[in-house]
Amino acid sequence: MKSLTKYFVNGIITIVPIGLVLYVVFQVFGFLDGLLGKYLKAQLEEQYIPYIPGIGLLFSIVLITATGWLATQYVSKSLLELVDRLLNRIPVVKSLYSILKETIQSFFGEKRSFSKVALIRIPGTSMRVMGFITSEEMGKLTDKLHNHTVIYIPQSFQMAGMTVIVPKEDVEIIDISTEEAMRFILSAGVSGNDGAQATASAT
Repeated sequence: MKSLTKYFVNGIITIVPIGLVLYVVFQVFGFLDGLLGKYLKAQLEEQYIPYIPGIGLLFSIVLITATGWLATQYVSKSLLELVDRLLNRIPVVKSLYSILKETIQSFFGEKRSFSKVALIRIPGTSMRVMGFITSEEMGKLTDKLHNHTVIYIPQSFQMAGMTVIVPKEDVEIIDISTEEAMRFILSAGVSGNDGAQATASAT
């Protein structure tokens, strides 16, 4: 009976991660493929041409790449800057637009956030909290936060977290990758033993 239980547990450990990854990949692929795919499919069906899954995703990649190229050209760049200024003048819309733009730039732009992993000292204790530096220029917001840093702290097992502003002297940069830190935090320390060892040695 113990052997059967052991095999069952091993089966769960083996199947569940693979199944969840395949499910997420399938869902993301279906979503991205459907952005343009539903329109292309209708056009192709009118021409009696079968739709091949993935064409919508391919067209989306081509469209995004072409937009990125146009954004570097003089005429189209001027037009996009005009649209940018227009969106920044519309009430409510400008807030949503700026948040989305800055968030995307923080992941894909030249000055990426989440590139530095930090340990935050909890005042009055010897405990540390691991997080990611998102901004080191808080003086632009208010002079009172001139010597502060913004840290994003993800929560374990869920895509959520809290943003805290702490004095720079309470922030310690550690030499581990963002992927290792994120894996360590989101798994509540269960995964990413290498990151855990690096954290332990740093403290």
